[in-house]
Amino acid sequence: MREYLLTLCITAAVTYLLTGPVRKFAIVAGAMPEIRARDVHREPTPRLGGIAMFFGLCAGLLVASHLTNLNQVFEDSNEARALLSGAALIWLLGVLDDKFEIDALIKLGAQVIAAGVMILQGLTILWLPIPGVGTVAVTPWQGNLLTVALVVITINAVNFVDGLDGLAAGMVCIAATAFFLYSYRIWYGYGAEAAAPATLFSALLIGMCLGFLPHNLHPARIFMGDSGSMLIGLVLAASAVSVTGQLDVEALNVDLGGTREATHAMVPVFIPLIMPLTIIALPMADLILAIVRRTWRGQSPFAADRGHLHHRLLEIGHSHSRAVLIMYFWSALIAFGALAYSVNSASMWIVLGVVFLSAIGLVLLLLPRFTPRIPRWMEAFVPPRYRRARRSAARASRQAPAAAEAGPADAAEQPGTRTPVAAGVSGVNGATAVGPRARLADRRRASSSR
Repeated sequence: MREYLLTLCITAAVTYLLTGPVRKFAIVAGAMPEIRARDVHREPTPRLGGIAMFFGLCAGLLVASHLTNLNQVFEDSNEARALLSGAALIWLLGVLDDKFEIDALIKLGAQVIAAGVMILQGLTILWLPIPGVGTVAVTPWQGNLLTVALVVITINAVNFVDGLDGLAAGMVCIAATAFFLYSYRIWYGYGAEAAAPATLFSALLIGMCLGFLPHNLHPARIFMGDSGSMLIGLVLAASAVSVTGQLDVEALNVDLGGTREATHAMVPVFIPLIMPLTIIALPMADLILAIVRRTWRGQSPFAADRGHLHHRLLEIGHSHSRAVLIMYFWSALIAFGALAYSVNSASMWIVLGVVFLSAIGLVLLLLPRFTPRIPRWMEAFVPPRYRRARRSAARASRQAPAAAEAGPADAAEQPGTRTPVAAGVSGVNGATAVGPRARLADRRRASSSR
């Protein structure tokens, strides 16, 4: 565990320290696209944050290759090299897209090529553990197709949720943490050495996200761009492929009888088919809803709009930060709920806890819809939007003459008054919303994705 934590810390430190210089380089290189109709931020923000994340990944792999225990990952298999090759290709594509806006179909083709590069070096699905059946070997073509599908879907799912400051990095960090605990338990608890690469990949992914998050939290000083979102999506997919298709369930059969009985009995403990899907459940749901929504309107599935889950949270009335925290909450609930179930599926407390937390999440989700009646003596202790309309109207009427006498320039400086800022105006870094919520209803004006 100490070597994994050391690798994680090195990756996070390198990513964090390089993000500042990368931000300056992005500004000089002109990787600051104009504000688009679908964007939430209000001033041009540099991209190319994936450069720092990629070098953090390289530093983590370099350190891990010189550690005693983790060195076995590089000697026993070629998965680490396969990951680095695919990551380098997808990262280079993302850098070019952040600068020159590459066509969506070209990006899709390059994602398939990156998956193919990893497959050629051995990182592919070899067999699938089916509950009640046992370990089912797949043909090379079947394994390759499953690997390409998982890689492409995961990359685009993570790219789709990269719409708010800190959202994609935080959600992937939560998912990678749950996956790290899961794969480490398989590696350490059952002595399955084949789970070591997935554990290492998850630790590297956590470090990349943690190192970038301080620069990307609202208001963001830099965006990861496609160079970062596609990179962390590929690393997440590589972890899932490694533990799903490379680990033989028979290696875990201890005092459980044959393969069929062991697989059926160990489904709650070893759920390689379920865990990779739960860690990207929200991005996957957003991806499916976007494809259905766009094709229903007669648009291309790659046409951008403002109908993503995070956009809908803003439309409901949540602030930027609260929308991100709600998405964090649901990601953690799904990922760690599946992790807890894999540890002890017989405990009814786990199911009850997940149900209870889901109810809390629904209340938080619909919180802006509630307008409780606050007693007058409590109005001084609650936000202004919960206070009585008469008091707010009286205060506005008192401030209006003063603002009119002071003039437009001074009215913005009067306490308690707010001058509306149009979307796209420079100088307001990372505003919480895009003005009136009604503006979010027009989702057909978007032209390209973030």
